[in-house]
Amino acid sequence: MPEGHTIHRLAAEHRGRFQDRTVAVSSPQGKFSDAAALLDGTVLTGAEAHGKHLFLGFGAAGWVHVHLGLFGKYGFGTPPAPPPADTVRLRLAGRDAYADLRGPTTCALIADGEKDAVHERLGPDPLRTQDVEGDGAERAHRRISRSRTSIAALLLDQKVIAGVGNVYRAEVLFRHGIDPYRAGRDITRTEWDAIWADLVDLMRDGVRTNRIDTVRPAHTPEAMGRPPRVDDHGGEVYVYRRANQPCHLCGGEIRTADLAARNLFWCPTCQPH
Repeated sequence: MPEGHTIHRLAAEHRGRFQDRTVAVSSPQGKFSDAAALLDGTVLTGAEAHGKHLFLGFGAAGWVHVHLGLFGKYGFGTPPAPPPADTVRLRLAGRDAYADLRGPTTCALIADGEKDAVHERLGPDPLRTQDVEGDGAERAHRRISRSRTSIAALLLDQKVIAGVGNVYRAEVLFRHGIDPYRAGRDITRTEWDAIWADLVDLMRDGVRTNRIDTVRPAHTPEAMGRPPRVDDHGGEVYVYRRANQPCHLCGGEIRTADLAARNLFWCPTCQPH
């Protein structure tokens, strides 16, 4: 499932290609046909992201709410657009670009009130300006500090903090030497503030580069004289999907286990219990 930086990139793509322009809207697959007919020939007025949720604004007509889920994918191109495949849930086509959405968990036309309800059930997002410059870190910490649930599980709970996925979870806990099984209430405010600030920086880098790199300059392949990571997820990481491999810092074996229905990765030496 894409992590939050990917959705913020998608919002920026839509703004750059379609905002304030008239778009043709269609649903070749047919599952979004009624809403597409209402939006066809209207102007895209905005695009924004909150966690793993994308919102495409069409003025008084409302918002298209998209959640990619496990299988959703976006494709962008320039005209002439090819005939759309029947797997395309939503196609936006403008004078200079088109976008095809396939396989999302959610693609629905919603009103302002429904959009507000989605925001209200989500936690603060390290990539939203209003959460970073406001009380986002404080709001997340209030929930974490009252919970007996492990910090690793809480970081994946989108009601606690929005946009963090399995990669950022594993990597930020390693970077701060925190045992993933520690209860949220045992995370100090100082530790949480450092985690939040790190997520802000790491996820902003993800938006900028379109990949997740979490190793510090001293631990890059060039600095350490080690081979670069070869993985379809890309990016240099400390523990994610490195089970049974040596830790870059201590040389100990990276471990993995199932937690919150996802594979957890950590170094028991660098993240002591």
